[in-house]
Parts: sequence; C-alpha cells; structure tokens
Amino acid sequence: MHDLPRQLSADDLAALFEGRSRFVERLAALANPLAEARRLLRSLPEEEVIEALAAHPRIGERAASHASAREQGSDEDPDVLADLASLNRAYEEKFGFRFVVFVNRRPKAEILEVLRARLARSREEELQMAIDDLVAIAEDRYRPTGGAASR
Repeated sequence: MHDLPRQLSADDLAALFEGRSRFVERLAALANPLAEARRLLRSLPEEEVIEALAAHPRIGERAASHASAREQGSDEDPDVLADLASLNRAYEEKFGFRFVVFVNRRPKAEILEVLRARLARSREEELQMAIDDLVAIAEDRYRPTGGAASR
C-alpha cells in the first residue's frame, strides 16, 4: 500500500488502534508501521494480540474514541443493542477475545448477522479475521477520508 505512512509515533498509532498496547509500542519502532501491522500481529504472543483487540470498544457499546463513535454510527435501537451485547458475550466466551469487525459505517443491525456468522467459525479463523479487521480499521482511519489523518 503505497499511500501508507513510513513512520508514525506511538501516539499516532494509539489513535489508530484505540490505545497504547505492547503491539502499538512495537509497531512504532518500525519504519513502515501500517504496512507491517498484520505481519507483526501474527508474530506476537497470543496474549499481546488479545491485548490489542481488547483496546477496541465492543460493537454496540458506547465508543471511547470519536473515531469509533463515528464508525459505529448512531443506530441505538434497544433490541439491536441487546442482541449485540448478548452476542458479544457469547463470542468472548467461545473465543476468549473481543469481537473486532471493520464496521465501515454499516448499521449495527447489519453487524448482528456478521457476528452470528462469525460465531460459527473456528477460533483460529476468528483470530486471523480479527487481526485483519483490526488493521483494516487503522488503515481506514489513517486515510484522508478515514479518521486520524483528516483531523
């Protein structure tokens, strides 16, 4: 990806990845951090990957950052939020880590179907998908039409 930055600070990366983690600190030391993010995540101990995933708010919960709030939209249907909370719990119980999805401004009701489908997958498939989505979110936020670079 030629439009990705060659160097970002830990603070820059923390904004893209929802907080400082050991992953963000390691990533900040690399010359081309976003291009290397997936490779680095896949090389880390699982505990550090789970820590990086846990920095993101649960889909349907009040987002901590402006970027997450904007990405998750304002769909506040109580039934949808209750279903998301229940499915988030089931996901975390089954897989042992937070459900992370590249929402890409889709309504929360649409994410319910994604979450249901992903609950049927294996833990290894889900961990790889979570890594891909985590990085896709950061890449999207970095782009001028995303979040971090347009602030």
